[in-house]
Amino acid sequence: MIKWINDYISDDRLELRYRMFAVVSSVALFCFYLIILSRVVTGNYKAAGIEAIGALIFTGLVLWGIKKGRQEMAARLICAIIVFLVMPFSYFFVGGILNGMIIGYVIATMYISIILEGLVKWIFVGLQALITAGCFYIDYSGRVAANEIVSVREFVVAFLSVFLISLVVTLIVEFQNRMNAIERERSRIRADEIEALNRSQNQFFSSMSHEIRTPINTIIGLNEMTLREEISDEVAENSKNIQSASKMLLHIINDILDMSKLRSGKMELTPSAYATGDMLSEIVGMIWIRAKEKKLDFHINVDPMLPMVLYGDEVRIKQVLINLLTNAIKYTKTGSVTLSVQYDKKSDKSAEVTYTVEDTGMGIRKESIPYLFTAFKRVDEDSNKYIEGTGLGLSIVKEFVEMMRGRISVNSVYTQGSTFVVTIPQGIEDERAVGELNLEGRHSNGVRKHYRVSFEAPDAKILVVDDSRENLLVVSKLLRETKVQVDTADSGKEALNKTLETAYDLILMDHQMPEMDGIECMHKIHEQLGGLSKEAKILVLTANAESERREIYAREGFDGYLIKPVSGELLESEVSKKLPQNKVRFMSDMAAHTIEGRENKTERRGKRIPIMITSESVCDLPRNLTTGVDCELIPYHVKTAAGDFLDGIEAEARGLLSYMADGRTDAKSDEPSVAEYERFFAECLMRSNRVIHIAMSSKVGKGCDNAIEASKSFDNVVVVDSEHLSSGMGIMVLEAISLAGSGLSTEQIVEKLNDLKDKIRTSFIVSSTEYLARAGRINQTVNSIAKAFLFRPVLILRKGKMAVGKVFFGEEEVSIKRYISHVLNVMAPIDTKRVFVTHAGLSVDELKMIEEEIRSKINFEQVIFQKASSAITANCGPGTMGVLFRVK
Repeated sequence: MIKWINDYISDDRLELRYRMFAVVSSVALFCFYLIILSRVVTGNYKAAGIEAIGALIFTGLVLWGIKKGRQEMAARLICAIIVFLVMPFSYFFVGGILNGMIIGYVIATMYISIILEGLVKWIFVGLQALITAGCFYIDYSGRVAANEIVSVREFVVAFLSVFLISLVVTLIVEFQNRMNAIERERSRIRADEIEALNRSQNQFFSSMSHEIRTPINTIIGLNEMTLREEISDEVAENSKNIQSASKMLLHIINDILDMSKLRSGKMELTPSAYATGDMLSEIVGMIWIRAKEKKLDFHINVDPMLPMVLYGDEVRIKQVLINLLTNAIKYTKTGSVTLSVQYDKKSDKSAEVTYTVEDTGMGIRKESIPYLFTAFKRVDEDSNKYIEGTGLGLSIVKEFVEMMRGRISVNSVYTQGSTFVVTIPQGIEDERAVGELNLEGRHSNGVRKHYRVSFEAPDAKILVVDDSRENLLVVSKLLRETKVQVDTADSGKEALNKTLETAYDLILMDHQMPEMDGIECMHKIHEQLGGLSKEAKILVLTANAESERREIYAREGFDGYLIKPVSGELLESEVSKKLPQNKVRFMSDMAAHTIEGRENKTERRGKRIPIMITSESVCDLPRNLTTGVDCELIPYHVKTAAGDFLDGIEAEARGLLSYMADGRTDAKSDEPSVAEYERFFAECLMRSNRVIHIAMSSKVGKGCDNAIEASKSFDNVVVVDSEHLSSGMGIMVLEAISLAGSGLSTEQIVEKLNDLKDKIRTSFIVSSTEYLARAGRINQTVNSIAKAFLFRPVLILRKGKMAVGKVFFGEEEVSIKRYISHVLNVMAPIDTKRVFVTHAGLSVDELKMIEEEIRSKINFEQVIFQKASSAITANCGPGTMGVLFRVK
């Protein structure tokens, strides 16, 4: 019952007073039952019984009112029971004026004032006062008749106290209710004003879009006619620039209109089948010119296995990519911008397509990344104040990607460029691969695309209806080469006159026209008495680009939908589909012939790795286990008096041991800096979509903390604290590589790696504690004791912390054998696939002895001997060795 009432109270759809009824009634019931309990405790069972009956009736009425939606009736019945039954009976059964009923009357009046409104409330308050006066009078008369000594003044004062307090409470509640009503009305008026403002804004944006699209349609259409003619290369290039600029203007208009829709919650997706190659070619055509203006290299790398036809919202995907590419060009002064497209098939009918936009621009400050997708906010204003832009692009990108159930992430190092990665799930319509697309070459200088008509239909008749003479001219010219008979009408009235005299096969109808709009004209054509075009198919050709319009036009009965500005290719395609097929003759080669001039070869960087596993040079893995797999290691630093060297690149363990053999103890290791990790992650993300970095235990060194700090510049980098070091980390790296190859997600891999931490056993037996003390791993007191008593401590890692687990005495060989027996004597079953023996400066004979000792205890499939990295050797010193493995 409590949950039921709570859900009811939380329902914002109900009026406030009905929710108040539930709240106040629930509180009153709670108090009622407490009073009953107190009667039982004090032994007043008679009063408790009567009040319990009243409480049950009260409860039933409250629940009935809530369940049946009869709150008003329930409230009146409850108030009637309180006034006529509960209060009079309570007065006489529990002692009259001396029992504290004054408080009860005040509370009852307050309850009535809260749950009732208007005249009904004042009637019940008045009845309450009259019945209270009657109770007092009956009580007084009874006492007088019983010859009790009573004071009239006492009864009058008590009644006046009850009446005045109840009146004050009622007036306070009434005042509060009126103030609440005034505030609610103000809120409603403000909400109406905001809604009206939103409607006006949406109408303005819609009208603006329509008005701007009409002249753009003329510009693009007539410009396309120019490109069809035999013109010079210079004129052709100018026309291409006009076409690109017009489409970019159209794209900006769409962004403004879409942001308005997103804010009002009216944006909808319109998925359909689309040709991937055509979409990418159109994007390249728009972006290539802008890149050329800034003297930037523009590259596009497309997975050859990308299907020819996918199912998704092509318009929104195109907007996302154009916004990202435009943004990249805008913030890149020199270098290049690259678009990469990858395809990952999930099932027979679904796939994930990953679009990656990389630039060599100024990058993004780490602290600015959280605000990157905020509308109308531009990060790093001081550096970017001379760069134009609305501040809408990335906000719209994020909204659209999330609407399409996709993901977007950004990786950026300030001053070194940015990478945006967008992954969108899509359907597969035609699985045939696009193959090797040379989109760069197609749009480079010297490439001319010559128009060739896709069909001819000399017997077909088309009527174009539009109030803009420029639009009529554009459509007529775009269809000129098809030899279709085209008539035009600049109003609905003229269109009706023409359909009365001519049988048209197809009508292209504008929507917004004065006097008679396109929808009304379409219906009149279909119903026209004596009309010859009743059976003609009618396509709406409109500048209204809202996605919801498509449903309206389909519901009204239009046979198709084209948005201005429309290209000649799309117009021909739709017209050829809607005309009677016996009147259409398709040309043998519908593809445009391309005269190949000078072409830039498309740069191919190869397919990106979905997930790359990275670690540090101190993970101590044999090269043969990581050769041929997607794994990169960042080197630690080894510092000596001779200089600073990179572990495994400039400093090898053998050379360091020779250096130490001369008695030098100044060698030490140091973690890569945050900047080094940032560069490392950026380079790895050039070849992968995501990076999982396995770091040395954060409780042993600062490498993990530096890596985590660097990862804040990248959405696609996850740092895992291994809680181990050396080959203990290496075991986790091998497992991560295996998991990444199995197709698991980043989250699933990280979860499994976290589970693996407790199953890895990392320990070392140290020959000399001098190096550990110098590196700060143990204090000098422990070092002095160890040297004095020839201790050989065993260092183990528990929950990432290094501790001394055991101490052995005596000769080195004896100590090593005892150590091996100790570490392999564990409660959990050991994974016998492989064991690592990581060492610094042990001889071949010593290694043979160690292998024999290990195999005498457990017969591992592989005993892998690995020389410790220079960084590990610098900390532990020569003679150190460890047995590292995992348990099941």
